[in-house]
Amino acid sequence: MSDIVYTRTDESPLLASYSLFPILQAFLRSGGIEIVQADIGLAARIIAAFNDKLPPDLRVSDDLEMLRNLTQENRANIIKLPNISASLPQLNAATMELRAKGYDLPPCPSEPQTPEEKDTAARYAKVLGSAVNPVLREGNSDRRCVGAVKRYARENPYKITPFEKDSKTEVAYMKGGDFYSSERSISFETDENLRVEFISKSGKKRVLKENLTVEKGDIIDASFMSASKLDAFIKEQIADAKAKNLLFSVHLKASMMKVSDPVIFGHFVKIFFAEVFDEFADELKSVNVSENNGLKDLFARILNLPQATQEKIKAKFDEIYAKRPNLAMVNSAAGVTNLHVPSDVIIDASMPAMIKNGGKMWDKEGIARETKAVIPDKTYAVVYEAAIADIKANGALDPAKIGSVSNVGLMAKKAEEYGSHDKTFVMSEAGEARVLNTKDEILFKFELEKGDIFRMTQVKDVAVRNWVELALKRAKITGQKAIFWLDKNRAHDREILKKVRAQLASMDMSGLDIEILSPATACKKSLEIMRRGEDCISVTGNVLRDYLTDLFPILELETSAKMLSIVPLLEGGSIFETGAGGSAPRLAEQLLEQNHLSWDSLGEFLALGASLEQLAGFKQSPEAQILADTLNAAVERYLKENKVPRFEVGQLDTRTSHFYIALYWAIELAASGTQLGDKFKLAAQNLAQNESAIVAEINAAQGQKVDISGYYKPDDKKASAAMKPSATFNQILQNQIL
Repeated sequence: MSDIVYTRTDESPLLASYSLFPILQAFLRSGGIEIVQADIGLAARIIAAFNDKLPPDLRVSDDLEMLRNLTQENRANIIKLPNISASLPQLNAATMELRAKGYDLPPCPSEPQTPEEKDTAARYAKVLGSAVNPVLREGNSDRRCVGAVKRYARENPYKITPFEKDSKTEVAYMKGGDFYSSERSISFETDENLRVEFISKSGKKRVLKENLTVEKGDIIDASFMSASKLDAFIKEQIADAKAKNLLFSVHLKASMMKVSDPVIFGHFVKIFFAEVFDEFADELKSVNVSENNGLKDLFARILNLPQATQEKIKAKFDEIYAKRPNLAMVNSAAGVTNLHVPSDVIIDASMPAMIKNGGKMWDKEGIARETKAVIPDKTYAVVYEAAIADIKANGALDPAKIGSVSNVGLMAKKAEEYGSHDKTFVMSEAGEARVLNTKDEILFKFELEKGDIFRMTQVKDVAVRNWVELALKRAKITGQKAIFWLDKNRAHDREILKKVRAQLASMDMSGLDIEILSPATACKKSLEIMRRGEDCISVTGNVLRDYLTDLFPILELETSAKMLSIVPLLEGGSIFETGAGGSAPRLAEQLLEQNHLSWDSLGEFLALGASLEQLAGFKQSPEAQILADTLNAAVERYLKENKVPRFEVGQLDTRTSHFYIALYWAIELAASGTQLGDKFKLAAQNLAQNESAIVAEINAAQGQKVDISGYYKPDDKKASAAMKPSATFNQILQNQIL
C-alpha cells in the first residue's frame, strides 16, 4: 500500500490537482515516498455504484470503499480534498454527463415503484449528499490556523466591511415547531436494538427503520419539524422582509443534510412562489417539477410545456417578484437567486460572507443591501444572531489584530445530524412515530401531521470520549482557553453535558482553562477573546464544527481554505483535510471561461506537510522529515512573497502558485545540507533561472475559453494540458526531478 493517499475530487480542487499532484509525486519520489490518488469525486462514486451494470472497460475501482477500510488501520495517511456533497440536481447533471460519455446509467427515479427502480434509487442515495465525509471521518476533528498563515493574514489584512450604524440586517428562526423545540434524547445503559414505527390515523402500522444498533453509552435523539408551522413561519418572514425593505435569503445545508434540508428548501420555494404552484399545478406535475430542486430545475423543465404556457408561468413569476421582498442573489449577473439551486444555499459559507460584507447580500442589480437571513431551525441560528449582535455593538473585527478560534469537533462515527440520513423521514400522512427497543418499550413518540420531517440522530460513546480527550490535549499543548459550546436547554446537549462533566471530573485539569457555555454565549465570548488579539479553542458538535470552521476563519482570513485540518483516526492513522470548497464551483467556471484558476492550494500544502511529519514518525523516515521541514519553510516563503493566486485574469493564478511552491521547496531542499537535498540543487537552479519564462508561459495561456470535455468527469489529457501550460516548467520537472 502507498505511503500517502491523495484524494481526487471535484471542480476546482480537481482541476488544481492536475497541476499540483505531478509536482508532489516528483518531490516525494526523490525521497522514496509513494503518493497515489484515490478518486472519490462525484462521477467516480456514481460509476462505482453501478459497476456491476457496466461493461468491464467502463468500471472503476471503488476508492471510497478502499479508503473506508484504510481508516481502520494505524498506517492510514490520507489527504482529503473538498468534494461535491451532491444535491439531487447535481447528481442528475453528473449522470447526464456520464450518459453522454457512453455510461449506460439509469436516471434517478423520483418515485421508485418497481424493484429495479427501488434498487436504482438506493444506489443513488448512497452517492447523494454527505456520502464521503461520514465514511472517512472515523475520528474527531482538529482544525486550526497555523502560525505562518496567521502572520500572513495580519501583514496582508483583507478589507472587512463594517455594519452601518443603523443596520437592519437580522437573523430569523422559528420559535416553535422546529427540531430544537421538539427534540428528545436518551443515553443508553445497555446495548440495544431499536426500530422506528409509524402508525397512521387509520391504524395502519409500518416500520420506518429497524435493526438500529445502539451500544452502551450511546446517545439517541429524535425530533421533528412541523410542516404547517414551517409554512406559517416562512409566510411571516416574507411579509416582514417586505415591510422592512430587507433582502430575503434562506440559509440551509441541502448538501450535507441531504434528506431534510432539500425538503425545507422546497417549502421556501413553494411558499414564495405560491401562485405559480397553485395556478399551474397540473402543468408543473406533467413535467415532474419538484420544488425541492429549486427554480433552475423548474425553468429547465417547463421548456417541455407549450410556449404559451411557458410565457404565462414566466409572467406569473414576474408578478410575484414585483410584490414580494427582493430575493438575495447567488449570482446577480446571471439572474441566479437564493432559491434557484438547493446546493447553492450553503449556510456555513453564505452567512460568514454576509457578515464580513457588513451584513449585506446582493440584489438583482448587484447592489449590496441589508438582509433578513432566514434559518428555520433555532439550534444553530442563535450563533449567527449572536455574532451579528456583537459586531453591531462592538464594530467590525480587524484582521490585522484579531486572534484565532480553532476547533475540536465531535464527528467520529457519523455523529449527530450528519449521520441522520437513514433515520430521516417525511410523513406522507398524519399519525404517530414511535421509537421502540427490543422489549417493545416506547422510548419516544411524536404526533405528526402530513409533511412533517421526522429525524433521529446517534452519537457513539467512544466518539464523545475521544473528543473530550482531544480537546484537553489541544488545550494543554497551546495553553489556550477551551470552550465547550453546549446548550443545557437542548435535549441532546444535556446528555452530552453529563458525559463531558463526568469525564472532566476524572481527568487532570491542572493549568487548563476550560469553560462550558451555551452556543450564543460562547460565540460572544470567543469574539471578545479574538478582539484582544488572543486565541481560544471552540469544542463543538458536528454541525457547529462545520459552521464555525468557516465562520471564524472567514472573518480572520477571508477564507476557510487556509486552515490546517487534521482528523486523528480512532484506530491510530490520520486524515489531513485541505480546507473548504465553497468557492470551488465559481472558480471552476472561471477556468472554463477564461483559462484562469484562482483556487489557492495552501490547504493542500499544509496538509502535505503534516502528512509527511506523521509519516516520518510512523516509518522512522528521515527523508519524510526533511521533505516536511523544507516544505513548511517553502510555505512560509510562499506566503511572505505573497504568491497566492489572484482572481483577475492575467495575474498570478493557481498554476503559477504551484510553480512557486516547487521553486521554494527545491531551494529549501538544496540548502538543507542533506543527501536528499543534493538531488535538488540543479532543479532549484533551473527553476530560479527560468522563473520569468515559466510565469510568462502560464500567463500567456489565460484569457480564453478552455475545453476539458466535462465538468464532473473531465478528459484527463485535456485537463492536464490546460493545467500544465508551461513547457519549460514541465521539462525541468521531467529532467531534473523525476
